[in-house]
Amino acid sequence: MSDARATGDAPITVLLADDHDILRDGLKALLALAGDIVVVGEARTGRETVAETERLRPDVVLMDISMPELDGVEACRRIRQQTPETRVLFLTMHEAEEYFFRALQAGAAGYVIKRTAAADLLAAVRAVARGEAFLSPGMARALVNDYTGRGAHTTGSATPTGDISSSDSYATLTSREREILKLVGEGNTNQEIAGRLHLSIKTVQSHRAAVMMKLGLRDVTHLVRYAVRRGIVDPEH
Repeated sequence: MSDARATGDAPITVLLADDHDILRDGLKALLALAGDIVVVGEARTGRETVAETERLRPDVVLMDISMPELDGVEACRRIRQQTPETRVLFLTMHEAEEYFFRALQAGAAGYVIKRTAAADLLAAVRAVARGEAFLSPGMARALVNDYTGRGAHTTGSATPTGDISSSDSYATLTSREREILKLVGEGNTNQEIAGRLHLSIKTVQSHRAAVMMKLGLRDVTHLVRYAVRRGIVDPEH
């Protein structure tokens, strides 16, 4: 993310990718009303989305999963490989966990269901542009349940980065960093955490970055996995 984006001096640039012209028109009108978001391009197919992303380098690609020529998940995977600074936010009708987990594995930063309220969609675009993750509530629950289930069957086995094998480093976290870890693991955004702890967003971001560095976590997905498996986050929360 550029310095201008990080300080809020530039609008969030978005590429819209959906094969339904009417939906794209509606999304474009909605985003235009936000004031801080600019649609810089549109795409109708997965292949076109990948090409336009490389050409335009938007902050966010707002994309459907069901795309002609190349499905959204594969398009996301190629975007993350070719244009890693661009974040992919899925806006889809698919609520099945199968699609959701495929999207996460491909590197998606967010997953929003099409029946989501307009205000929540705008919040999702802003969140992923800030480098955060955004999931519809049902999808966040699926993520926690999945990691809880995996943890119950992998005790004592080799685990990837971000799993309970990182627990030895937990002792190096400050009390504030542990607090941040718990709140992020519960699905709170940086802004929500800042409000609850009466901190600036930049301070929260710094603490979160320190947590991820100390624990060797690559992204929010691994942070959630770690928090659940270590018992920091209650799966029933």
